[in-house]
Amino acid sequence: MKRKFGIVLLGSIIMWTLLAIQGNGREAPQIALTFDDGPSSVYTPKLLDGLKERRVKATFFLMGANIEGNEKIVKRMQEEGHLIGNHTYNHVQLEKVSEMDAREEIEKTGNLIYEITGEYPMYLRPPFGSWRKDLELAVTMIPVFWTIDTLDWQNQSVGTILYKVESKIEDGSIILMHDEYEASVEAALEIVDRYKEKGYRFVTVDQFMND
Repeated sequence: MKRKFGIVLLGSIIMWTLLAIQGNGREAPQIALTFDDGPSSVYTPKLLDGLKERRVKATFFLMGANIEGNEKIVKRMQEEGHLIGNHTYNHVQLEKVSEMDAREEIEKTGNLIYEITGEYPMYLRPPFGSWRKDLELAVTMIPVFWTIDTLDWQNQSVGTILYKVESKIEDGSIILMHDEYEASVEAALEIVDRYKEKGYRFVTVDQFMND
């Protein structure tokens, strides 16, 4: 049975992000790698291979239009312990469509994820960081934003991506990337290698809330 999704705004969206980026007295600094717009049939498996080899978990905000035909990749994400979130079906800017269309975009993707994994996604990344308050409905979804935007879709250069991260990274950073570009995959794995060596721990975004 498919479930109809809703969203509730939990106080201030910014409040959650501030809670996420605080160190909270942790011994080891933490980073969350997050990937939007996937899955990609070409690059997501390469990224998953690299993360598995390094024993690192990430968060994937999936676009419904890219799920169909890539169901095995989504199932693999779940089996390997990554967090799966919702990124709408067609990557729409939620403030620029009707409430009905916005709900449909989210519900359709949520139901696709459920059909593959048996779990409804609890985390939503609104495309373009665009949120609308009239989506405050009965079912709780937690909007997740970012503290570092690598702009990897714009600058397909490993060096440029790494520079953007290194200039801003700190304990609690939520890094925005996309798993549909070769340079992004290479840069993400380099970030893991560099910052694991420096003592950082890579977590999924829900782990920030649980620590």
